[in-house]
Amino acid sequence: MKKLKWIKEEDLYLICKEIITNLENKTIEIEKDLHKNIVDPFSAIFDASFHKTSLQEWTEREKARQIQKSFQNTIGKFHQKILGKTKGWIDLGTGGIADLVNIEKKIIAEVKNKFNTTKGNHKIAIYDDLEHLIQKKHKGFTGYYVPILSKKQCDKTFTPPDNKTKTRRKENDKIREIDGASFYELATGRKDAIKELYNILPHIISDIIKIKKDKITKDPLFEELFTKAFK
Repeated sequence: MKKLKWIKEEDLYLICKEIITNLENKTIEIEKDLHKNIVDPFSAIFDASFHKTSLQEWTEREKARQIQKSFQNTIGKFHQKILGKTKGWIDLGTGGIADLVNIEKKIIAEVKNKFNTTKGNHKIAIYDDLEHLIQKKHKGFTGYYVPILSKKQCDKTFTPPDNKTKTRRKENDKIREIDGASFYELATGRKDAIKELYNILPHIISDIIKIKKDKITKDPLFEELFTKAFK
């Protein structure tokens, strides 16, 4: 297995192990009590009828859906932790205003997993938080909003719309939106850093949960899924 040049192997391994443990715990929690989040019985009968499945089969699909939905937040934190272990970067953890900071490069960043999971009012809050930081604690820094999965590659001024005032936040070259692949390149100095990470994950994961890595890497969708997400 070829090691990544921009993150220590032990750090990568520990982060992956933490993510897998989180998935295991979420799975156990949902398996134990599917109805904790209240399952919509009306949706169930329409969906099961449309797909010509039994309600029992629908229930199994609903479990998988709830697990996946819960897991998406964890994947956002995965990228934050990975980037926080690269040279010069600090993971600010949870509960703070931003997720990552690099003092030398004068960058702060808020990382999200997917562009369409961040609601409009939340984007406004992200802009305001970044603006506050670059005016006060991190004066002279550039603040980045980073949706790892974005519609297309970008590095542009971040001007989210405000539904209350029907205007956009003012353009500021120091408050930017950047896609995940471009931000990984910015953070590591390596153009294909996010692809390098994707390619090595099956090796790490298979070692942790004891499966053959070929089960993932030899699947035709392994390359296709990445290409379509980061085209």
